[in-house]
Amino acid sequence: MIQAADFQRALQLTLLSPSTKKEWDIRTADLNRPGMQFCGFYEYFAFERPQVIGKVEMTYLEEQPPAKRRAMLEEYFSFDIPCVIICRGMRAPEELLMVAAAHDVAVYQTDMLTTKFTFNAITYLNRCLAPRVTRHGVLVSVDGIGVLLTGESGVGKSEAALELVRRGHQLVADDVVDICKVADNRLVGECPEMVRHFMEIRGIGIIDIRTMYGVSAVAQSRSIDLVMNMEQWVAGKAYDRLGLHEEYTTILGVQVPSQTLPVRPGRNIAIIIEVAARNLSLKRLGFSAAKELDKRMQEMIRKRAGEDAED
Repeated sequence: MIQAADFQRALQLTLLSPSTKKEWDIRTADLNRPGMQFCGFYEYFAFERPQVIGKVEMTYLEEQPPAKRRAMLEEYFSFDIPCVIICRGMRAPEELLMVAAAHDVAVYQTDMLTTKFTFNAITYLNRCLAPRVTRHGVLVSVDGIGVLLTGESGVGKSEAALELVRRGHQLVADDVVDICKVADNRLVGECPEMVRHFMEIRGIGIIDIRTMYGVSAVAQSRSIDLVMNMEQWVAGKAYDRLGLHEEYTTILGVQVPSQTLPVRPGRNIAIIIEVAARNLSLKRLGFSAAKELDKRMQEMIRKRAGEDAED
């Protein structure tokens, strides 16, 4: 369900004709321009979508005689339309406002060009309708890379995030991370508004990161590019020391690169997370230190094998 008030506020719309409907049952992040409907074609009419009236539709309406225009609009508004948005700051015909009010349909106005408004509205609806899940963890932005820190309570996620903030990076969410799938291969995480910018440090209590370190120390949302699972160091357990094999964590059907980060006294976890984020950036550019080292070793083996064959 899309909240009418949130839709109006997010897209900065002016209300021309109110409605008693507080929310709309919109299930797809798309819009409809009713040019064909004004011409009388209703064989296919996506009436369940927000209706956008641009220059073409408005010009056609204004050219019709008042009686015909009223009849066209009566048929158009007989469908269960969620709302109508008039773009370019154009004036709404009196008949449109009257018929919309009679059918309890909200009419909005925006100064934006039709194309720009369509883009903004689809982006907003995509965000609202995206699949969501809430995870326990800490989300930080390290050089623009969104790193989700997971692990058992008390392992040191918040302390690592605090050190990263001190090193100039940004906190997105502490303890609770709301994750939404905004594309087939992209996840975005944010903090619930109630606890946004706050962090819990055991032994100290709740601190406000924005107030303490400034607005540059926090971010409202960030894509999740890397998951680092923090766990207490287990003696004898084999941890990855080369990084040749990629590991992934699946969240909402999206595979995200992941790494296990063993924690023990003496390890600077914040610097390790920072290095992991920068290493991921290099991998995206096509450079892998582990593969480069493996390549050099293979070349050395082949070279020595050739020398032994000559002897």
